Amino acid sequence: MTDLPAATEVIPATKRGPILPYDVVVLGYDQRFLRRKRLVTVHDEGFLVDLPETVNITEGDCFRLTDGRLIEVISADENLLAVTGDLPRLAWHIGNRHTPCQIEAGRLLIREDHVLEAMLRQLGATVTKVREPFTPEGGAYGHGRTMGHDHGHGHVHHHSSHRQGDEAELPPGEPA
Repeated sequence: MTDLPAATEVIPATKRGPILPYDVVVLGYDQRFLRRKRLVTVHDEGFLVDLPETVNITEGDCFRLTDGRLIEVISADENLLAVTGDLPRLAWHIGNRHTPCQIEAGRLLIREDHVLEAMLRQLGATVTKVREPFTPEGGAYGHGRTMGHDHGHGHVHHHSSHRQGDEAELPPGEPA
């Protein structure tokens, strides 16, 4: 396997213009959030991504190599659950569990999870296993990414407070 020059910049799909990419890299949702990592293209050429900060990469964005060539990002297929039914109610339950969710007009997509699948079925949802790219809704605090439950207030949030029956000690002023 040969190594290409490093990638030090991301070109958004909307700003690429007519330039054709040299190659393609296929990345899952978690892999599309990065700053520094060695990746391998579909033609088995490695390259180092070395960005100034961690960024969210979306389908069609390109890594610009230091020699000017572009490597296009394609979203990998992932094991997901397609959820249909009373979408506002089901979305509330999914969001209440801080689960990344792709929201579409007629369905919700979440990562395959047998516990959530059972809960959703109990709530009357129709749940179908699918394999396709996953691009969940970005969080208000994640600027394009769902960033868990840290709301950026500069404090530690004890996730044990979400478990029913646990009495977690919270910092002063923190709602339970």
